[in-house]
Amino acid sequence: MPNENTSLLYQYPEHLRYTLDTLPTSCGVYVFYGQDNTFPLYIGKSVNIRSRVQSHFRTAGEAKLLRMTSSIAFFETVGEIGALLLESKMIKDQRPLFNKRLRITRKLCSLRVTAGETHIIFSNETDFSIAENLYGLFKTKFAAIEKLREIADEKCLCYGALGLEKLSANRACFRFSLGRCAGVCCGKESLDVHQLRLKEALEAIKIRSWPYPGRIAIEEKNGSQSDFHVLNNWFYLGTVKTLAAAKDLQIPPPHFDRDSYKILCQYVFKNKLPIILID
Repeated sequence: MPNENTSLLYQYPEHLRYTLDTLPTSCGVYVFYGQDNTFPLYIGKSVNIRSRVQSHFRTAGEAKLLRMTSSIAFFETVGEIGALLLESKMIKDQRPLFNKRLRITRKLCSLRVTAGETHIIFSNETDFSIAENLYGLFKTKFAAIEKLREIADEKCLCYGALGLEKLSANRACFRFSLGRCAGVCCGKESLDVHQLRLKEALEAIKIRSWPYPGRIAIEEKNGSQSDFHVLNNWFYLGTVKTLAAAKDLQIPPPHFDRDSYKILCQYVFKNKLPIILID
């Protein structure tokens, strides 16, 4: 959500009042445009477009956005999943000035844990869609390291065994003397036991491999209306009205899409929506 220059004097955007009557109360994506009506200032989604836009009008922290906006467009969707996928795609494609989240992230980090080692893996080097034993989707290497440190402190793991610091030969690490390491560095516990505790702690953020042979279509319904959202390897290819049209969407996924991955895991798989195999 935009929240820049909150010190600007807020005034209700009278020049946009007329647009509220043109906005639907249905689900979809809305776009704030500036004077040229070409490049968007802000893109958002809601299950009630009119109500959500109206809340922007009443938010003092968005004074700058409201002053710069000359018109508001909308794109209706059958349901919330379609709105989430479309919003994510539009923000990545158009890069609105005021959107801080859902920007495209081509290089992600993940933690790969094996029986003996822990590595930081990058998405430009490994296909996250099919890779196994990966944990977490981090935007930076620093964020991945901080997660490792957090788990190490909670589970009494060794920084040395995790590759976070160098160990002296045949000597316990400093954290062992403080009671914050269970002693894998000095033979007090086995590396297998150490790594098992690490994997158990990371299980909640384990990355799922793409579980299908190729493209899928997710059918989303609302009364008599329905849409088919087409994805491949966690990448959103588009939304169509028929399965025949879905089969024509054959765009190769250019990269692992962190946001589509989260949308599918949180909204589709969790709610067990119908999935149709295309390939």
